[in-house]
Amino acid sequence: MDYSELNLIGSSSPHIRTKAGTNSIMGEVLIALAPALCFAVYNFGWRALANTLVSAAGCCLFEYLYRYLMKKNNTVGDLSAAVTGVLIAFVCPVTIPYWILLVGDFFAIVVVKQLFGGIGKNFLNPALAARAFMLSWAGEMSTWVGPRTSTPLWGSFDAVTYPTPMALLHGNDLASLEQMYDLPEMLVGFIGGSMGEVSALLLIIGGVWLIFRKVITWHIPVCYIGTVAALTFLFPRGNDPMTWMLYNILGGGLMLGAFFMATDYVTSPVTHLGQAIFGVGCGLLTVFIRYFGSNSEGVCYAILVMNLVVWIIDKSIKPGRFGVAKAEKLSGLGKKPEKKKEKKEVAGK
Repeated sequence: MDYSELNLIGSSSPHIRTKAGTNSIMGEVLIALAPALCFAVYNFGWRALANTLVSAAGCCLFEYLYRYLMKKNNTVGDLSAAVTGVLIAFVCPVTIPYWILLVGDFFAIVVVKQLFGGIGKNFLNPALAARAFMLSWAGEMSTWVGPRTSTPLWGSFDAVTYPTPMALLHGNDLASLEQMYDLPEMLVGFIGGSMGEVSALLLIIGGVWLIFRKVITWHIPVCYIGTVAALTFLFPRGNDPMTWMLYNILGGGLMLGAFFMATDYVTSPVTHLGQAIFGVGCGLLTVFIRYFGSNSEGVCYAILVMNLVVWIIDKSIKPGRFGVAKAEKLSGLGKKPEKKKEKKEVAGK
């Protein structure tokens, strides 16, 4: 057989064979997000679905155009751009204008992802980086509507900003929050906020699905949510530590961030220990920003900051090469034994 005619690619070991590819993994993420999206449509009307479709289509379009203009292979089929678009819609108010969504899509795909080499090479989570950039339009990004509010598909929406649970928690107004939303409503999602904040229960179900399907591991979500729970319980700003803690973990974007943002393969550590450290760091920063920052929510900036130190975590706790330490012991060529021998010779003289 003439092997010269075969298109063989040589690579270094280890060789891992698996049927899972990027498109199948991203498909699992879309499946996990589907229940929360359905509830958002029920809670806010068809505008929630329209936002999601526009954002996903925008991300796919910008990725296709960039790859085409740069004469690179088309990567739209791996569904990573679609996932980014869905997540961008999830972290925005349902009243956000479509054009701002498209600006965020462009920033996420072209600036954060493609300019650094495409999938696998970005150092920030594209969806969260886009959300931070979109806060340039502070008014549009802070116009929240209440639960069961139907928003029009087209045109502007005239509404008074509805207080979200995190806004009330930021003002240490637990009494008003308990009167407006009870804990079962917080869990199910009959609250105001973005689509990614409303139904903690369905986001947890989606996250558990990803763990069950081995798309993600439990280390980051458990350490992230556990750290927020521990800090808010030990240092409450309400009369009841348990109630204060439950409102903090069920409100805001904690569930979305812990299961779908912080677990991004590219921008999170590769080892389990590193993932645990990453999760704890995200939890610490989230609580610190919520308690001492001017912004009522800290999930976005906490994850972005931890994205920037992932390389330090990986470098600090990377495992040693197999057999290296053992080979050094057997060789007997270390520096310490030589120093001891030199001291004995000097003493003999």
